[in-house]
Amino acid sequence: MTPEASLSDMVETTVHPLPYSLSKSRHSTILLFGEVLMDCFPDREVQGGAPFNVAHHLRGLGERVGVVPVLVTRIGKDEYGHRLLDAMQSAGLTIDGVQLDSLHPTGKVRIDLEADGQGHRFEIAPGQAWDFIHADMARLVGLSSRPEWLYFGTLAQRSAVRPIARPVAHPALRALLQTTHAKGFLDINLRDPWVRKDVLRWSLGKAEIVKMNEEELLRVAHMMGLGSASQTVLGKRLLHAFGIRQLLVTEGRNGAWLLQNDGTHHHTGPTEPLVDVVDSVGAGDGFAAVFLLGLTQGWPAEQTLDRAHRFAGEICRLRGAIPDSDSFYQPFITEWLLAGRPT
Repeated sequence: MTPEASLSDMVETTVHPLPYSLSKSRHSTILLFGEVLMDCFPDREVQGGAPFNVAHHLRGLGERVGVVPVLVTRIGKDEYGHRLLDAMQSAGLTIDGVQLDSLHPTGKVRIDLEADGQGHRFEIAPGQAWDFIHADMARLVGLSSRPEWLYFGTLAQRSAVRPIARPVAHPALRALLQTTHAKGFLDINLRDPWVRKDVLRWSLGKAEIVKMNEEELLRVAHMMGLGSASQTVLGKRLLHAFGIRQLLVTEGRNGAWLLQNDGTHHHTGPTEPLVDVVDSVGAGDGFAAVFLLGLTQGWPAEQTLDRAHRFAGEICRLRGAIPDSDSFYQPFITEWLLAGRPT
């Protein structure tokens, strides 16, 4: 028995059967794999983690058109864990894929904001519960939910604390990809010192759609040995090298662009300067959520890109990554005709 297997046997895991309704064809289920944690700002603590933020937006925007986000994550049996479970349930998210860990603490991240609110720094502790998502339990959730898409990032694939040895990619993520055959949506999240070239290369090879910001594009291109060129040329090289169908690159206040493997290129139009900006935390997660929503609804690529960028801008007017009330979503639901279809 491997050290990892023996540790997994020692850790309590709780998984509930998914409701029958998730298997109905009218639903578009999206699995969101990875870190769910507490974001610790200098003056407050709020629930966070990219998978949680994306799931929250998908539920808030897409619930009435059959979009079902299912988190696959792990939290500790501690105060933060209880608060996160309460937050998930209050937000209307299923907790069927949430595992409970009695050995490792619920994840937390310290966030320090830049003075202008446009940037932030992260301090991410090692050895947290989401580092130990159990592969067999994740596989059961995948089999039960039959997802259309699997959202994952690179941070949740960081190496476990020694002496635990782990393969190139997180075993639970590999199990989900093998079991569900869902299409992969990779959200690059390069956080030093947790960046590994082998994990990045493996992840790029498993994704149909890849999202990153412009700084990450340059860094990824360098790590993958794609040479020096314009961003568009580097994007084309990345698509060709890894068989990616679509590359999404965000440029903050300057917009975003989409490159497809058939050579089609879209860029958001000029945007008005954002007013009432509070911070940019979670803007990229909002972008990813709306793009995933557009994929389930069959929106044209250019329209989806514009809507994702606009929504990300509105997130910057919030304090933190998610709104305090679902009323935030209502204008988008109305404008994008997401109020549901007559039965």
